[in-house]
Amino acid sequence: MNKADGGNRKFILVEMEDYAESITAERVKRVINGYANKSGTGGGFDYYKLGEPLMNENGNINNSVDVSKIRDYVWYMETKQAAQDIDIEKHPYLLGETSDTAYYFYYEKDKTTSVDTRFLAKVNLKAGRYVVYADECILSNDMLDKYNISFKKIPRDIANL
Repeated sequence: MNKADGGNRKFILVEMEDYAESITAERVKRVINGYANKSGTGGGFDYYKLGEPLMNENGNINNSVDVSKIRDYVWYMETKQAAQDIDIEKHPYLLGETSDTAYYFYYEKDKTTSVDTRFLAKVNLKAGRYVVYADECILSNDMLDKYNISFKKIPRDIANL
């Protein structure tokens, strides 16, 4: 169709079976490059395998997924931007900052995290507003308002971004 009308169509092919790499990818390459007496369509081809699902069947965080992938997901869903390069040693829970809002993901696989005054002492990035993900928040609404903090509970809020 692109040859016939000078179009520039693109597509994404999704394969759910285990033969994508061995059969489907080879067929797509032949269409692009040509085969037998047929000329190829040209174009490009990339092949990707999906990783573990971020959420389990109950809508909770899948503990087998690396936390960095979950952090990237939360950042993207909040900002629609690619993940920022953050010094995790210096800012262990910071996802990034944009539009004067700092995003924090206070998550530990093996323990419950609480937004409290001890956590606030770890927030060393000045911003006009803060969005903080954690398991629970024990700060009062007045304190959240005073420091412009929006609390989001893990993991339910992640599944519903």
